[in-house]
Parts: sequence; structure tokens; C-alpha cells
Amino acid sequence: MTLGMTTTGKLSRASYDSIIEFDARHYTIDSALLLALSDLYGRDVVLRGRGRWQRFAPLGKHDLDGYAATLSHDVAVLGRWDNGERHLVAVGDNKMNERQQCEHRDRAWQAAEKARRVQQAQRQQEHAQTALRAHELWAKAMPTKDHAYLRRKGVAPGSNRQLGSLMLVPLVDGTRLVNVQTIATDGTKRFLKGGRKQGCYHPIGAFDTDRPLLICEGWATGMTLHAETGLAVACAMDAGNLMPVARYLRSRYPGASIIVACDNDHATVGNPGVTKGRAAAEAVGGRAIWPALDGIEGASDYNDLALLDREVAV
Repeated sequence: MTLGMTTTGKLSRASYDSIIEFDARHYTIDSALLLALSDLYGRDVVLRGRGRWQRFAPLGKHDLDGYAATLSHDVAVLGRWDNGERHLVAVGDNKMNERQQCEHRDRAWQAAEKARRVQQAQRQQEHAQTALRAHELWAKAMPTKDHAYLRRKGVAPGSNRQLGSLMLVPLVDGTRLVNVQTIATDGTKRFLKGGRKQGCYHPIGAFDTDRPLLICEGWATGMTLHAETGLAVACAMDAGNLMPVARYLRSRYPGASIIVACDNDHATVGNPGVTKGRAAAEAVGGRAIWPALDGIEGASDYNDLALLDREVAV
């Protein structure tokens, strides 16, 4: 049975979104981790990998942005790289007094932080290697002139390049290229494995703080918004990255008016596009907008709105 959630002492919300404790009489740390993973992210989530740090694709996503790791016989961690979520799982004796529980949590915190630092260093090295790979691909690619995805979406190629049948969408951290999204002729999208995405974006247009800055999810949506409004757009690539991108742009352009142009995921429970878009806008003192597409099957973003010959306005 679960002992409960704690957000006290060193195990504050600033460190973890939740600390989940299980009774060691009924759970091993491995079974506790799997139960926590199921409770937080759904029963259909599957861990992949053979090492300590395993990955999973959050529901509705292709990228392995989730992670989970058993750190010791009584401590594990799990979370998501794309939105910064972090959760700590621990097993302990529910007969411990308050002092013993605090000591147990402190040991769990120290073990988790030590493992996090090691894993973070490994991730940084992986990010650097992937950035080099992105630069190599970008140097080999040619400016995109014609691509099936462009025709289907009715947008210009912008600054994208093409390598074979793949269109390359550059992703930057504000100053340099860190990753690319590849788009196949059938619309399949992939990021380079091991590359950065959180807080990074694809820029469209000149970022002039005298005019509003737009943030959206997908690249085609960003191209549509820029073409229709003339405003600069930062494409966050998915809903989970709207918040990190919004916070970065607010820190870089403190006086700018920021508008988050959400996807309207009206066919999905909880409408994550609007929910996460509004949260991102509120976090930076901006405003959120979304297209009126409720009830229109298969339509959710501003590119879909334009393809329906409806006005795109902010």
C-alpha cells in the first residue's frame, strides 16, 4: 500500500513534483516504480532499454521523452525530459517514527540527486554529440524547393533544407542549432535521437519586441501564422514544450507581448493543446488564443483553419 505523498523538508516541490512512498512489506522498489509509472502516465506506457535509465513514450507521443530508473533497493525516479517533470519513488517501513522517516527521505533525496547529476552529465554529452550531427546534416542539405508536405500544408519552405526525401526543420536554443526535426513526404516527424528539445524552438521571422511574439506547436502552424499576420513565431514543436519556450522568450524579451497560439485538441480528453497553451501564457503574463474548430473532425490548429479557408487572426 502507498504510504502517501510528501513535499516537506529537502524534498520540496522545487526538487520534485511528487514524492511517492510505498510500504516495503508489500512492494519492492521495482514494483513500486512500475505502479507509480502506471498511476502517473497510464497503464499502456512501456519502458524501453536495458540499462539503469530506461525510457518511455508519453501517451500520444512518438519520442521517448520519459525516463525511469531504479537507483537502489529503496529509491527510484521517473519523469519527463520534455516538460521537466520529476518524481521520486521510495519504499520504507510504515512503522518508522517521524525522525526515522525524515532520515529515510533524506537518504532517498541524496541518492536521487547523486544519480541525477551523473545522468545529467551523460545527457549533456549526448546533447553535444547530437548537435554536431545536426550541423553535419544541415551542411549537407540543400534549400527546400518542393516537398509533398509543403503542398499538403499549403505553406512556403521558409528556412528549411532538404536532404533526400527528408525536410529538415532546424531547432535552436536561442543562439545556436541544437537539433533538427525531419519531416518525411508522408508527414512523419522525428527528432535526432539524444538531441535537445526542451526550451528550444524553430524561429520564423524577425523577433521585434515592438510587436507581439507568437508561440505555437508545429512548424506548419507557425508558417501559417507568420504568413497571415507577419508576426515572428517560435515553434515549440509540441504542447509539452510551450511552457519552457514561453519562459525562455520572456527572460530574453522581458518587455515583449507574448501570445500562445494553441492547438485546439477538441477531440482529445482534457484538450491538452489549449490546457497547456493557456498555462504557458499565464506563466509569462501573456495571452492564449486558439482556432474555433470544435466539432470539425481531424482539424485542430491554425494551419487546418487556413486550409478550410477561414480567417487566421490574432
